[in-house]
Amino acid sequence: MLTDNPALLGLVTIVFGVGACLGYFYFSNQILDKVLFPARGPNAGRNINRANMIRPWLFLFPALFALTLYLAYPVFETLRLSLTDRTQGGAFVGLDNYRQMMNEAKFWEAVRNNMLWLIVVPAASTAFGLLAAQLTDRIKWGNFAKSLIFMPMAISFVGASVIFKLIYDTRPADQNQIGVLNAVWLKFDGGIGSILSLQILPTIVLLAFAGIVAYVTWLFVRDLVAKGQDKSVWLLPLRLLVAVGGVWLIWISMSSVVGLWLTELPYGEPQTWLTIPLWNNFLLMVVLIWIQTGFAMVILSAALRGIPEETVEAAIVDGANPFQIFFKIKVPQIMGTIVVVWTTITLTVLKVFDIVFAMTNGQWESQVLANYMYDKLFRANDWGVGSASAIIIMLLVTPILVWNVYNARKEMR
Repeated sequence: MLTDNPALLGLVTIVFGVGACLGYFYFSNQILDKVLFPARGPNAGRNINRANMIRPWLFLFPALFALTLYLAYPVFETLRLSLTDRTQGGAFVGLDNYRQMMNEAKFWEAVRNNMLWLIVVPAASTAFGLLAAQLTDRIKWGNFAKSLIFMPMAISFVGASVIFKLIYDTRPADQNQIGVLNAVWLKFDGGIGSILSLQILPTIVLLAFAGIVAYVTWLFVRDLVAKGQDKSVWLLPLRLLVAVGGVWLIWISMSSVVGLWLTELPYGEPQTWLTIPLWNNFLLMVVLIWIQTGFAMVILSAALRGIPEETVEAAIVDGANPFQIFFKIKVPQIMGTIVVVWTTITLTVLKVFDIVFAMTNGQWESQVLANYMYDKLFRANDWGVGSASAIIIMLLVTPILVWNVYNARKEMR
């Protein structure tokens, strides 16, 4: 039986798939040239021209058919389901499902967490990838280091989630901790080492993060008040969104700093890390950052190698230090690539499901939109609200896709 041998089944599928494609292209061209528009008789020239006009569509038809079947049809069917009610036999209910969804606390929790993921994961993955790309190009064993950093890309999201679930694992206090995080945590006893590691250093990191966010936010919004700068109406919503997100992140950072010094830490007790609200979201984000950093590193490393050496040498001659060369010479020249990497990771984050499903299943205030959609569709059997949430995800993804396509075409021109 083929089903008992996956390798043989895969081989047969490939052979039949490739054979079917070759057969389609061969026989469709034969019918076009020999039956529909034969290149003979008094109308031979006109038939050849007509055949040549139709031939590209023969090659495009399989792709167009697949896109229609697996992309266009599901979109319209999902939209239709979002306007119907399963409990009423599929009756049309208009926007009732969307109203019900908007009234659920879990939906807004998912939106809030998705926004947090959208801000933290692309920024951290791109920053770490850029740092790794710059540093690994300067060492002899850089290619080996790049291989290690890129290796998580070969692991599925579920596989990575299982690995980190073991890292965050919790055992009773009287047992040995197999979770690395708890094994480290139990080493702290409230002494000077604990204050330095758990309060002073995190405070410095949070303040530095708040400072970076404030600087980036100012770069985006300063053109609104500067004279002679581009004040395009199209960029205004993006700048306002960045401003709101920046203020929100700064507020969270400062609140966390206050919490670090006011909260009594439970020293000596193993923690169930994935059940701690807010912080469990960051622990989940670590998994995706770990995976996506390798992708960002590879793309940005190629971009850094494409920078003309003349610009770097000129900066050195002018007395620029390594930090000035990196931030003022190299980064501006690869900003287009950085944006592409950022938006690509953003698309992945908007659709994140596997990590949350495998590690917390949306419990303990860690819900995200994709997992919310899954719960509604396959657990609650509520296709109306589930489809409505799917439409929301699609609406969030679409502008980024359009923007990416627009920039790609602009670069090609």
